[in-house]
Amino acid sequence: MAPALDKFDRIYKLHGILRNRRTPVTRAELLLQLECTEPTVYRLIRAMKDYLNAPIEWHGELGGYYYQQNADGGTYELPGLWFNSRELQALLVFGHLFENLDSGLLREHLAPLSHRIQALLDHHRLGLNEAVQRIRILGMAARPAGSWFHVAASATLQRRMLQMRYHGRERDRTTERTISPQRLTHYRDNWYLDAWCHLRNGLRCFAVDRIAHVSETGEPAHDVADEQLDEHYASAYGIFGGRAVKTAILRFSPGRARWVADERWHPRQAGQFLTDGSYELRIPYRDDRELVMDILKHGPEVEVVSPASLRLAVVESLDAALKRYG
Repeated sequence: MAPALDKFDRIYKLHGILRNRRTPVTRAELLLQLECTEPTVYRLIRAMKDYLNAPIEWHGELGGYYYQQNADGGTYELPGLWFNSRELQALLVFGHLFENLDSGLLREHLAPLSHRIQALLDHHRLGLNEAVQRIRILGMAARPAGSWFHVAASATLQRRMLQMRYHGRERDRTTERTISPQRLTHYRDNWYLDAWCHLRNGLRCFAVDRIAHVSETGEPAHDVADEQLDEHYASAYGIFGGRAVKTAILRFSPGRARWVADERWHPRQAGQFLTDGSYELRIPYRDDRELVMDILKHGPEVEVVSPASLRLAVVESLDAALKRYG
């Protein structure tokens, strides 16, 4: 007995049927050739139109489906890659993470999913058999999550208060805090814990790798509304929390503008090309530490137009660098 056709085989076969026919193909004929039910045919056609941009049309008079010709008179061909960038990245990242997962209950439960993903990568229709060797996903400046990630993550999901000993890098000081974890954030290849700090009586962001010790108190966590969390952690630039109270205006050279104009620095950014070909970018922010670092990496290709405080911070950093090399 021949093996049953799967979804990808049927899409490939449907493409061959439509491409090789000069007249519309009836539903009855598709049901017979694809060996499936009528709802499955509808789903296949919808998937091809939505995800593969197939120009499938229905001919009312002749009662069948057909490929509409391209503007140049050519016939549609299936794309070489059937996945968008996010889907492909998810496939490869999951495979990499599963390979490095320690043995345990989670690995056992994820094993069937891993097998299905591997089957996708090995599928003869999708052309992904060399994806692992040919596609690289690189991290930069990633730090190990530390020994207490599982406790912080568990308390976040189960809404439990934590007692934490935390060593902050900037002040090189260790403090004891009681916190109500709100969200875990994976940002620039590192993990952060957004939490209500009962010591400071406000929202704070903690690098998970700097947690020296943490334990659950047994008390339920204090909940902060999603709207308040979004306003505090997402309104301003970078990982440092707080409501955005300033707007940085950056002007990039015409040469660098071709790159920066396509970049997303912040969800609420605004940008425009100027008459001389340069590009002006406006970014809401509160704390300038991370923003200064990202400005400096563009060197002489960017100028801080305003505010004056941000411009001064960049100038002072450049002066300090010159003295280091002088």
